[in-house]
Amino acid sequence: MMGGMRLGLQVPSFTWPGSPQSIGPTFARIARAAEDSGMASLWVMDHFFQIQMVGPAENEMLEGYSALAFAAGGTSRIKLGTMVTGVTYRHPGLLIKTVTTLDVLSGGRAYFGIGAAWNEQEHLGLGVAFPPVSERFERLEETLRIARQMWAGDESPFEGKHYQLERPLNSPPAIQQPHPPILIGGTGEKKTLRMVAQYADACNIFEMGVDGVRHKLDVLRGHCDQQSRNYDEIEKTSLGTLALSADGGPRSSTVDQAVERFGALAEIGIDHAIVNMPNVHDESAFELIPELVKQIEGITPAGR
Repeated sequence: MMGGMRLGLQVPSFTWPGSPQSIGPTFARIARAAEDSGMASLWVMDHFFQIQMVGPAENEMLEGYSALAFAAGGTSRIKLGTMVTGVTYRHPGLLIKTVTTLDVLSGGRAYFGIGAAWNEQEHLGLGVAFPPVSERFERLEETLRIARQMWAGDESPFEGKHYQLERPLNSPPAIQQPHPPILIGGTGEKKTLRMVAQYADACNIFEMGVDGVRHKLDVLRGHCDQQSRNYDEIEKTSLGTLALSADGGPRSSTVDQAVERFGALAEIGIDHAIVNMPNVHDESAFELIPELVKQIEGITPAGR
């Protein structure tokens, strides 16, 4: 957790030329390029239909954990996670088993990204129950408790309001100890950030301007104070879009401009800037990433 700022890659779209045959080779190449260029992490969304903010529902979408397992097989160092799994998609016992499997087979590189779920369209489309928001948060909290229990090796029965597990056995155990880092996505100030303080190792906040991000981190700090949790223990990640070019331009930035942008986030405590790259499937997309990674590694985030 110590050291300089890290850069991660999120891949939210698989709509690439030559689909579907090209998707596997292209995604494998992207994962290797991200690792080779020094990026610290690789993330996919956990959705089944493409989301409105990215494209039409009909656009190509991969199941998240299969995609990460495939990426794990072609890489050796980069961390792997969903940004983020909706709590409604999989029974928590099976979800923890899935994340543990990724951690074991990748040699200890999994993150556990989780959130309350929101995309009603894919729930209805695929026949997955979509309870009201208050119940989704109850389920999220129970899932976080189950995760902590299973990763602690505690096989005693779990009796929740929504989930009952007679014997939450998890063998083999995760390689990362005490467990794969738990990242909760979302910026809800009453419930989500309170659960980060109580259960999580990391949070994720959209790049909403430095003032907006600072406000969310202040709210998180307040919850940490109430929970007697060390705020500095929590990895703070951001999520934004990055297009790099040698000369900058209307829709891209130079390495220097990107360093300035991420430096401003580091000053308020962001440790790990995660970005999607609109031209990620392009062979040239990663040309300037090694220089950017090198420069932001020299920035120490606040609180580190």
